[in-house]
Amino acid sequence: MGVFKGLVLKLIHRDFHEVVRRMSMIDTFLFLIVHSVDKLGIWHKLPVILGLLYLATRRHLHQEYSLFNVGKAPPGGVRFNPKDFPYRTADGKYNDPFDEDAGAQDTFFGRNIHPVDQSKTLLKPDPMVVATKLLARRKLIDTGKQFNVIAASWIQFMIHDWMDHLEDTKQEVELVAPREVASECPLKSFKFFPTKQVPTGLSDIKTGSINIRTPWWDGSVLYGSNAEMLGKVRTFEDGKLKIDDDGLLPHYRDGVAISGDVRNSWAGVSTLQALFIKEHNAVCDALKKEYTNMGDNDLYRHARLVTSAVIAKIHTIDWTVELLKTDTLLAGMRGNWYGLLGKKFKDKFGHVGGEILGGLVGLKKPNNHGVPYSLTEEFTSVYRMHPLLPDDFYLRNVYADPDHNKSPPLSKKVPMSDMIGHKGEESTKKMGFTALLVSMGHQASGALELFNYPLWFRDLIPHDMDGEDRPDHVDLAALEVYRDRERKVARYNDFRRGLFLIPISKWEDLTDDKEAIEVLREVYDDNVEELDILVGLMAEKKIKGFAISETAFVIFLVMASRRLEADSFFTCYFNEGAYTKKGLEWVNTTESLKDVIERHEPEISKKWMNSSSAFSVWDSPPNKPNYVPIYLRIPH
Repeated sequence: MGVFKGLVLKLIHRDFHEVVRRMSMIDTFLFLIVHSVDKLGIWHKLPVILGLLYLATRRHLHQEYSLFNVGKAPPGGVRFNPKDFPYRTADGKYNDPFDEDAGAQDTFFGRNIHPVDQSKTLLKPDPMVVATKLLARRKLIDTGKQFNVIAASWIQFMIHDWMDHLEDTKQEVELVAPREVASECPLKSFKFFPTKQVPTGLSDIKTGSINIRTPWWDGSVLYGSNAEMLGKVRTFEDGKLKIDDDGLLPHYRDGVAISGDVRNSWAGVSTLQALFIKEHNAVCDALKKEYTNMGDNDLYRHARLVTSAVIAKIHTIDWTVELLKTDTLLAGMRGNWYGLLGKKFKDKFGHVGGEILGGLVGLKKPNNHGVPYSLTEEFTSVYRMHPLLPDDFYLRNVYADPDHNKSPPLSKKVPMSDMIGHKGEESTKKMGFTALLVSMGHQASGALELFNYPLWFRDLIPHDMDGEDRPDHVDLAALEVYRDRERKVARYNDFRRGLFLIPISKWEDLTDDKEAIEVLREVYDDNVEELDILVGLMAEKKIKGFAISETAFVIFLVMASRRLEADSFFTCYFNEGAYTKKGLEWVNTTESLKDVIERHEPEISKKWMNSSSAFSVWDSPPNKPNYVPIYLRIPH
């Protein structure tokens, strides 16, 4: 074994020698395969079946070596009776039978990469310089027909379900624009609360941050992350949630919307919340019709399971497939849900085999790979996708006839500043659900690139936990750079090393854009090791069909699977006992966001949607049929 390891070390990048020395012999061999493919840069060009093999191998390595617990693990043994909680609890507790607190509100963010203390380099280079010179939008770069504003809103809808950091409200931080960029900064200075650092009781990772949302895929964006919020959104009649007669979110008297999470929201997220409240309520109606004796609490609990699973399924096999538009990822994401045997087989015979053949959904028991479930700091960092939002919202006239591509004429351009926060809630009421959804569908999202961060985000009114405006505006672009450093998220090269990705040695490894290279050299004093993770993710050369960077994708690779396989309600309790026969049928027959829209607003899809997916621009042509079996395809 020592001879084999010695040979491998000669063949791999020196930055990976330490981790490989800790690997088993089998994992060392697997690492050598993955690393060799990475050096050639060809995994996404391989035939689909070989590309899937590469991704499965890489995912295995990350499950073994890229999951780190933050906070003390629970005592061994079953600590409660899982049969007492055959439903999703208000605060996320009692999902993992061996750890009652895993995935609960107010638990620690985990780690994919060990934290890197940057307390001495929090302002190096200055976040406002980085934001101004490398991030700020010069002219909108969009994604063409691949991704629309619904897709941009969808990921924010997911973020409001998954994560939000606890702040230390007893102190304030102030960032002041340096003289060299002050004239270009909408805010010359701004104040904000730092992320609260909490002792973990561990010797290696001594402090961590707290997630004030439930990190399970449990629909907390609709239901809230605790019993108090859940009580505010429920009607307590027939299991239903509150929604206005106009099909949009109801509001308190002060104008704050009533839904599971409304902090730092905008009209696009509110529209999706309204759509899935309709979905929840429709599930309640179907269950009440099927099971006439079912009471309010049981209707709510079953409908929550069903609606949360529909959301997770859409994200897995619809949204992500548009984000990573390649045959390999189409096969991979469907494989996560259905397994290699596919939907038809699974619908007929149920879950057969392990995760490879039958998929992650429906496994006999959850698998957390020996690390209590959480979402991670690195996962948060790669989901910094604010460039997806445009400068203006293009409101469409849904009372006019659409053209031959089902595209309605433009009514007016609305500044995005009128679509966010309380002002945005007022705008939704004036525009109406149909006009909002159709307009979002027909507008392309921004691209995740340098020089494409919306300027209106640089003078933003943030919210308190209750959705109320805070007095101090923030420069979100600069704040995001600061947050990663403050939370000890590795900078770009160390981030890649932590994911077994070959680090860059020169700026040309990152991008072909000569102007970008010059600005990167200037801002980072020509030191690639100082490159911030957010800037690197925006600058990185993208795989054809990918709307995100490969570096971000690798975090998705491990965490997208983890969100399913660690959850009892997607594994051992993904059955008729938990969901009911009618509820499970509802999930199994829903394949896309388009299905949900057609269920509630059939005229919208029929009249205005030409595209195959609700996440691509609606006037784009539908996907052409491909008669080659997906596992036999070769990428172009």
